[in-house]
Amino acid sequence: MRVLHVITGLGVGGAEQQLRLLLRHLPVTCEVVTLTNPGSVAAGLAADGVRVHHLGMTGNRDLSALPRLVRLVRRGGYDVVHTHLYRACLYGRIAARLAGVRAVVATEHSLGDSQMEGRALGTGVRALYLAGERLGRTTVAVSPTVADRLKRWGVPAPRIEVVPNGIDAARFRFDAERRARTRRELGLPAEAFVVGGVGRLAPGKRFDVLVGALALLPGDVRLLLVGAGPEEGALRAAARRAGVAGRVLFAGERPAVPDGTPGPALPSLLAAMDLFASPSPEEAFGLAAVEALAAGLPVRYVSCPAIEDLPPGAAKGAERVECAPESFARAVTDVRARGALPREPADAAHHYCVTRSAARLMGVYAAAVARPTPAGASSR
Repeated sequence: MRVLHVITGLGVGGAEQQLRLLLRHLPVTCEVVTLTNPGSVAAGLAADGVRVHHLGMTGNRDLSALPRLVRLVRRGGYDVVHTHLYRACLYGRIAARLAGVRAVVATEHSLGDSQMEGRALGTGVRALYLAGERLGRTTVAVSPTVADRLKRWGVPAPRIEVVPNGIDAARFRFDAERRARTRRELGLPAEAFVVGGVGRLAPGKRFDVLVGALALLPGDVRLLLVGAGPEEGALRAAARRAGVAGRVLFAGERPAVPDGTPGPALPSLLAAMDLFASPSPEEAFGLAAVEALAAGLPVRYVSCPAIEDLPPGAAKGAERVECAPESFARAVTDVRARGALPREPADAAHHYCVTRSAARLMGVYAAAVARPTPAGASSR
């Protein structure tokens, strides 16, 4: 089986890194086309031996990219076209159908209640999404929560399959030497209590709440933010206004799977933390929280379907809090007062094993390929 993955970009992000990890475990021949931004994840894929095509799209309305994508799909002889993220799902589904590929699968990584990938979910966005969705065979939801949102939008339930995001839990297992080394590299005092946040520095992630919480906490508490994005300048300014700029460390984008870029990878940064905090009020999955549980960290979150969809007791150490600086400050104080606990991975780390996710996705592919082609339509 030959599968072409179409994705909007390949910078460091949750969907992009999840794609790279999945491709390491899928027992089929895969290639990837990125519409734009062939960033560090593209380099990582290439290092893994995956062929990556860059379409060179200049914007959402660059319609000249569509015929280029159609030609690429036709030449490749793919059995399945699998699309990821809003723009790639729209263009990729259209291109696949024009190229005669009927087994079209799309993963919905980022559908929230009020936004998708930072877009407000107005009538126009919803109508365009549903029009494109009908061109595929299956829409994969990364959590039951996202599946329910898709149904409320009007996607027929038989077209939806749930394939949770997966992690390579062994990569995140806590190591005391790695913790000490990473703290030295970052200039973090060994005795500091480090609160960590991971994700795109965008308004919807609400990392400003963590900056506000830091201002309510003792001076030996540090905030380590892992990610990049348009909100970084505003967060730095907020830290200066709150008088905590010297206690906030911006680590930038860091891969979960090493890709050759300098600096500590995400597992090392999680090892350096004492508490993982996720103030985002609207998540589609919450992969970073699962990775933190795999690293044995206590987790405090506002919204995390990955945790909320688990069986009872599978996410010991994770608690839900309100999206307010005072709530996170109390959470930090409470966790710190309990003292250091053994950094053992929670059961959630095994529940979301990437090999299980890959096996479920292979089932989706097999069903999409086996589904009969409508009478009169091309078989490819």
